[in-house]
Amino acid sequence: MSNQIILPRILQVGENASLEIPTILGSLGCSRPLIITDKMMVELGYAKRVQSCLEEHQIISEVFDDTVPEPTVSSIQAGVETVRNGSYDSIIALGGGSPIDSAKAISILGKFGGEMRDYKFPRIVNEEGLPIIAVPTTAGTGTEVTRFTIITDETNDEKMLCVGVGFMPIAALVDYKLTLSLPARITADTGIDALTHAMEAYVSKKASPYSDSQAIAAMKLIGPNLRRAYHDGSDNQAREAMMLGSTLAGVAFSNASVALVHGMSRPIGAAFHVPHGLSNAMLLPAVTEFSIPSAEEKYADCARAIGVATQADSDQEANRKLIAELRALNDELQVPTPEQFGIDRQQFFDLMPTMAEQALASGSPNNNPIVPTAEQIIDIYKQLW
Repeated sequence: MSNQIILPRILQVGENASLEIPTILGSLGCSRPLIITDKMMVELGYAKRVQSCLEEHQIISEVFDDTVPEPTVSSIQAGVETVRNGSYDSIIALGGGSPIDSAKAISILGKFGGEMRDYKFPRIVNEEGLPIIAVPTTAGTGTEVTRFTIITDETNDEKMLCVGVGFMPIAALVDYKLTLSLPARITADTGIDALTHAMEAYVSKKASPYSDSQAIAAMKLIGPNLRRAYHDGSDNQAREAMMLGSTLAGVAFSNASVALVHGMSRPIGAAFHVPHGLSNAMLLPAVTEFSIPSAEEKYADCARAIGVATQADSDQEANRKLIAELRALNDELQVPTPEQFGIDRQQFFDLMPTMAEQALASGSPNNNPIVPTAEQIIDIYKQLW
């Protein structure tokens, strides 16, 4: 069986890669970009840095900075109107996963119209919107190299997964220097998100030799460096390793899909406004323990790639060490429980059946080594408390 691999047309990786935007625009024949970002990127001066870089090449750009964390249908609407009313020929998506996911949705809706729900999975979106140059500023989501975007429908708190080549950026500029100012909390949440991407891609039923190679490489980079980047944000070597690891994990899961952690994570984020990486972190140890019996060898490979087990360890011993490491990582990176995050216990338990239904409806649990029932998903949710 062959596997189709979908990647950005241009992937620029390394220090100051973001300064190549004018060259990339020129190669695409584009000269009127809209920078889609958030207010934090403006405050930190990153948006101005991009604009100044463009101005040096006589390229005039405008900034749309009204994206929000965990983008919603309403939050992207102003961006859609900006695109429809402007004469832009390209989009520069600058920021973490939320601005880049917002830009993907705005690119399609701005060009083709309709509502976000029209583009929800199982529809596969192959239409080409405005070309996107993605410039990530976190080492976590990997969305700069994926064919996915996630937009929340706030009318029913559903996180809609949207899939297709139409959501793949045409270029991704992966510049670890942009992550040096990230606070420890975001470093932790996005870092565990990247680790989850790599692990889930590796154990996914849709995995291939290609995605496996990217996932293992990602884990080898993330495993030894996540704690370092968390404790010392100025550690260039750790930041560079995390940035590349995040991108490789994105390549892996874009081509192999994610599994049960993500399926269960999205409803928590939608209902209780938990940042995506954080809800993944809450779930990763329990879901991994649930799934190991059907993929012992693969999870043991994960333990060895992360660096907590050796070839001398049996698969059973490696997996014991993996679970211990995931729990220790959450403790060290101060990942809260749902209760510590401030979620009401009664509300959390009352919503479990609905969240389980939403998790299964997303399709992601079908890729898991063990495909759970709704009751098993509820049992895992209970373990988080």
